[in-house]
Amino acid sequence: MIEDALPYLCIIITLGGGLWWFEQHTAFKLFTWLPAIVVIYLVAILLSQSGLLAHTPSQTTAYKTFKSWLLPMLLFLMLLKLDIGAFASMGKQLIIAYFGAVISLALAFIAIFILFGFGHTAAGIFGALAGSWTGGTANMLAVAGALDIPESQLGPALVVDSLLYTLWVSALLLTVPLAGRFDRWSRANNPMRRAHTKTAPAQPTFGSILFLLGAAVVTAFALQRLAEHLPLLPGSTWLILLATIAGSAASLTPLSRIGGSDKIGSFLLYLLIALIGSHASLEGFADMPRYLAAATLILLLHLLFMLLLAKRFRLSLFVLGIASLSNIGGVASAPILAAAYHKQLVGAAVIMAITGYLVGTVVGLGVAWVLAMVAA
Repeated sequence: MIEDALPYLCIIITLGGGLWWFEQHTAFKLFTWLPAIVVIYLVAILLSQSGLLAHTPSQTTAYKTFKSWLLPMLLFLMLLKLDIGAFASMGKQLIIAYFGAVISLALAFIAIFILFGFGHTAAGIFGALAGSWTGGTANMLAVAGALDIPESQLGPALVVDSLLYTLWVSALLLTVPLAGRFDRWSRANNPMRRAHTKTAPAQPTFGSILFLLGAAVVTAFALQRLAEHLPLLPGSTWLILLATIAGSAASLTPLSRIGGSDKIGSFLLYLLIALIGSHASLEGFADMPRYLAAATLILLLHLLFMLLLAKRFRLSLFVLGIASLSNIGGVASAPILAAAYHKQLVGAAVIMAITGYLVGTVVGLGVAWVLAMVAA
């Protein structure tokens, strides 16, 4: 049994970093259907439940400290690629479809929460999942951190998110051959707009990676100190909001052109997932079938809303598809669907997905607040 903090952190770094490297440098087919994030989380839970980790006070302190640094660093780095100007240049139909997807998902979460009669405890879990489905896994963790959701409750949300995300990506790719029929039904105008993106960032170097890590560490340190002295909201909530603001502001500076922020961000995300899994348990998985049924209905309501939106605004299937997947799938999958239609749309898909890093946390916290009021 491991009782000290240092070997505990070494296990976390080995698990998260090792699977990150494995996914980045191999074409292992398992990750096509079972994302590495889920594998990391489940392995970390098994290590925790096996008795290998003692969960001593020193390990708990290391866990809380490591998490309080990783989360603001992750948000800061992920938001460096944000480009609001490019988003505004995408064209009316793409913007309508994107915000239609965001609004439909938020409303669907609220409607299904009420329909299923979930209690106050589930409000934060639904908010975290809403953050993921309008942004990404980083937003889920940001919302969970801001709301202090216990790790044991977050497990089902992570698994449901990954499972339905995989099915949603597959479903949208299968609809590509139906684009012609759909566009005739919606009487689409088929606008092919080229989104103007920022100058491509330079290739990451050892120096650029060290510089970005240093900038993220300094930012996290400053924000932690500032969050301790702000009123009205808990310090953990202020930390998430400040990191979001800092990353958005930094995206307007030359920092956004330094290569490597996306790779460092994904690495930190995997470490954070391993860290959370190491303090989770299997108790919360008893409610997973109920969460799975609710999340499935949320996607169906989202689909219905998007179909009505397409008919009303004459939207093409490719516009609907990349708007939906940029929310639910994120940067990893939205460009793939866009390229299946036309390479000219890849830029728009990337911009929408990166914008989700900003929107997702706000939507997730908003949904959680509404649901907490409903359940009160």
